[in-house]
Amino acid sequence: MGLLILISVFIFGLVVGIPVAITLGLASLSYLITMGIPVVVMPQKMYAGMDVFVLLSIPGFILAGNLMNSGGITERIIRFANALVGWIRGGLGLTNVGASMLFGGITGTAVADAASIGSVMIPGMKKAGYPADFSAAVTAASSTVGPIIPPSVPMIIVGALSGISVGKMFLAGAIPGVLMGVAMMVTTYVIARKKNFPKQEWQGFREIARSFAGAFWAIAMTGIILYGLLSGIATPTETAVVASVYAMFVGLLIYRELPIRKIPKIMVDSAVSASGILILVGFANVFGWILVSERIPQAIAAGVLSVTDNKFLIILMVNILLLIIGMFMETIAALIILFVPLLTLAVSVGIDPLHFATFAVLNLMIGLTTPPLGVCLFVCAGIARLPLTPVVKAITPFILTNIGVLLLVSYVPAIATWLPSVLLP
Repeated sequence: MGLLILISVFIFGLVVGIPVAITLGLASLSYLITMGIPVVVMPQKMYAGMDVFVLLSIPGFILAGNLMNSGGITERIIRFANALVGWIRGGLGLTNVGASMLFGGITGTAVADAASIGSVMIPGMKKAGYPADFSAAVTAASSTVGPIIPPSVPMIIVGALSGISVGKMFLAGAIPGVLMGVAMMVTTYVIARKKNFPKQEWQGFREIARSFAGAFWAIAMTGIILYGLLSGIATPTETAVVASVYAMFVGLLIYRELPIRKIPKIMVDSAVSASGILILVGFANVFGWILVSERIPQAIAAGVLSVTDNKFLIILMVNILLLIIGMFMETIAALIILFVPLLTLAVSVGIDPLHFATFAVLNLMIGLTTPPLGVCLFVCAGIARLPLTPVVKAITPFILTNIGVLLLVSYVPAIATWLPSVLLP
């Protein structure tokens, strides 16, 4: 009875549009009351879920990204990407993808990428003669690279849930993230050739050098983050703090586009964003504890294994499940609720935990661009001032491309595990 109440309240909350964090809390509270469990369990489990040291890195990375974005990073990264690929047919589309790959290595969040890059690139592409639906679609699709290329907030969450090293998680996402970006560039080029999109004149190596010099300090943040983790000098949390201090230094003294008066507001906005994630983590931990108490992970594993114990079929089934879940549920909530049960299943058939974690995160990133609830879709459609339908139609080739990369990563474990095994053996 209690489990039925839990699932019913959860589904009802999602259907009527209640925020996922509140929905998880209401469903968990309903279960506790129905089963006669003291309500004091709820704050205890919430605190236990949030009291994980590595989660402290989330506010740091969010603050670092916001400081860099407010300090003039977006325009410099776009200029550099445009100098590299703007002269190719569909060059602004390629620039959009390239800028997202560079920008995502700083913020680690897809929505920030979509909003920041989109606010500059979508109007610019429309002005240059690109269709508005394509401009919004390529921006939304490329924004999903951000949480794959390190640093990555979802990777931090997975590390906290599973005990996998966050440094290894970051490295595991590097090659798949680059593959996604390159695949979307190829898709953009094919569409551009087919529809004869415009291209710019070659700007010369001098412009490449100048634009790189302008973007260098922003791009260097990714190097600082990875060096701190790989060298063992700093934990992820300490690295996030260093990144925030570095971002403030660059914005104030090098780019000189970060007004001191804006810093308090940036810190407050970053704190609000981080607190929203941590509250979601807390409520989801209660929900997850209830599922474990009801032995749902074991039931899922037993149910799947009763059908097949073939590793390759199970990978396919997990991917299909996560693609469907990603259409309706926020990424972090889906990870917290489903990751541990599915990891149990994966390990039972011999799938490497690091490999599984990588393609699970990549899978749910695709969900940010799929209807009906793809957040990045709504952000980019809003910037382009379009209804959702034409953007969904235009983004379909990119979704198919990303699913192709997902299958490649899913069935070739070395794509995810080789770099961590070399650099962090």
